[in-house]
Amino acid sequence: MDKLIKRPIVSEKISLHAEQNIYVFDTEKSATETEIKNAIERLFRVKVKSVRTAVCRDRASKGRAGAGEVRYWKKALVKLAAGEKIALFEGA
Repeated sequence: MDKLIKRPIVSEKISLHAEQNIYVFDTEKSATETEIKNAIERLFRVKVKSVRTAVCRDRASKGRAGAGEVRYWKKALVKLAAGEKIALFEGA
């Protein structure tokens, strides 16, 4: 995949978004919405209607030495134009 797009995120909750033509990707923290839109259009050859991003926070890891570092990551919610689909999420 493109360096901005790390991987698609697939879960039961996110599959409900697919019914509304919204797909979710793990992205680089420095990626902007415009860069993500261009990368998705280039990778999957689809028309992107809008992109929303969110910086997420994982829980701190716990060990014998105490609490560890917290990992921050960015996800992008990509809404496609009507009639567009990404086959990767459809299981094809």
